[in-house]
Amino acid sequence: MTVAENAARLRHLHTAPELLQVVNVWDVVSATAVAGLPGTRAIATASHSIAASFGYADGEQIPADLMLDMCGRIARAVDVPVTADLEAGYGDAGETIRRAIGEGIAGANLEDQLKPLADSVAAVSAALSAAEAEGVPFALNARTDAWLRGKERPREVWVADAIERGRAYLDAGATCVFVPGNFGDDVVAELVDGIGERRVSLIGLPDVPAPARLEQLGVARLSYGPYPQRVVLGALQDLASDLHGGGVLPNGVRSLN
Repeated sequence: MTVAENAARLRHLHTAPELLQVVNVWDVVSATAVAGLPGTRAIATASHSIAASFGYADGEQIPADLMLDMCGRIARAVDVPVTADLEAGYGDAGETIRRAIGEGIAGANLEDQLKPLADSVAAVSAALSAAEAEGVPFALNARTDAWLRGKERPREVWVADAIERGRAYLDAGATCVFVPGNFGDDVVAELVDGIGERRVSLIGLPDVPAPARLEQLGVARLSYGPYPQRVVLGALQDLASDLHGGGVLPNGVRSLN
């Protein structure tokens, strides 16, 4: 498929009645392992995980060129749409999205870092204007850090902030609104009621309801951030510890490449 076709498919997956689950990956081998599974309809990259694989801390510490190159390698290696975590746009949201499209990316996260609302809306608008100029119906998952950076505020305050920002990002053309945070049914229901059905994107954390319940509540998308990489690295540590202790490789090791 072309990038435009993948983007249109990705937008449809966000608005369809079924919850879109995307397992976050960080390199070509992790991407192809996930893409080969029957339940995979799209793939998301994790900025934290990609940065860590190159020895950088999260938070736009990795050079944009390196991040975009890896996202492109992932997109070219799989046959499903890829949505990339592009943090806050590396100083120029429009140009970063333009370059991402050139790498085959069909959608992206773009975070607001709780910057002034007008500035954040301008970044969303710049990203989507760049996509329009490229002829791509880009699936923008506009992230608000209302909980991540503002959870010390009373619940009603940060929820209202998330809803206000989310509506503004949708008005600017975003496909859905990503509100990462660790909260339960009641907050999820408030966010969906305030932002819209099939318009809210969440991350899987301990207090967040299970996928079936999120689908009932009208959530559009569920992703997992850096946690898949952490699970994999934990398994690697466990294996190494066992081998150091005199163990052997287990039977049935799968070949994924």
